[in-house]
Amino acid sequence: MTKKSPNPIDKHVGSRVRMRRMMINMSQEKLGESLGITFQQIQKYEKGTNRIGASRLQHISTVLAVPVAFFFEGAPSTGTVAPGFAEDSSPAYVADFLATSEGLALTRAFTRISDPKVRRRIVDLVETLADQGGAA
Repeated sequence: MTKKSPNPIDKHVGSRVRMRRMMINMSQEKLGESLGITFQQIQKYEKGTNRIGASRLQHISTVLAVPVAFFFEGAPSTGTVAPGFAEDSSPAYVADFLATSEGLALTRAFTRISDPKVRRRIVDLVETLADQGGAA
């Protein structure tokens, strides 16, 4: 018997829950407490192992202070949207990066830099490091 892998949409929604929770510095325990469930259940939601029901997703959106649509932004396409009607969305790697603690910390710090020249130099530095294979 093989283990079924999580649905890509469930995984995406879970990663967006994690990203938002981390953005507001809320623990899994605190979110679970607010929802009346265990932090283990929050872990399963965030990994996409367990699906989040509609009413639960609505409750999560209220606790995390975002619209329900937030959790679906950048979701993988199911291929059923008619050509010409699909919106361009951020590549999946952007959401994946922002769902990490490093990505979130880097984004928070970067957005606090007001000088555009300094921001540009940081981007140049990161691109140079990336081109060198990450070696400093």
